[in-house]
Amino acid sequence: MLWNLFTLVFVSLGLVFFVAGVVGLIRFPDPLSRLHALSKADNLGLGLVILGLLPQATGLLGVLKLIALWVLVVIGGSIAGQLLAATQYAADEQTDGQPDPKPGRQLGRQTLGRSDEGMTAGEAPRA
Repeated sequence: MLWNLFTLVFVSLGLVFFVAGVVGLIRFPDPLSRLHALSKADNLGLGLVILGLLPQATGLLGVLKLIALWVLVVIGGSIAGQLLAATQYAADEQTDGQPDPKPGRQLGRQTLGRSDEGMTAGEAPRA
């Protein structure tokens, strides 16, 4: 009974971190911020889910499989994150290091309800 509660609490906490990572993926403006939010939240979320599932594993082999799964996902995620960040950095270098003035359009979508057209230098964006 106590192990079931432990599993429920840690898997739920892991899911909260997964949801936070998805919100960061949707909310942040540039690809590197999105990557950072998603990788940190997902690594912690998966760690909590695995920790919650450890008491439910049958035998030592089941525990080792869960730990191996977590290690492999962390290694794969860090390699993929490095490759994506390097690709984005190279793309920024090709555009003379100038950021995209409308980062919401990078993925083919408009920024959320904000229009910056018609602004003069030094003017704050309209909310």
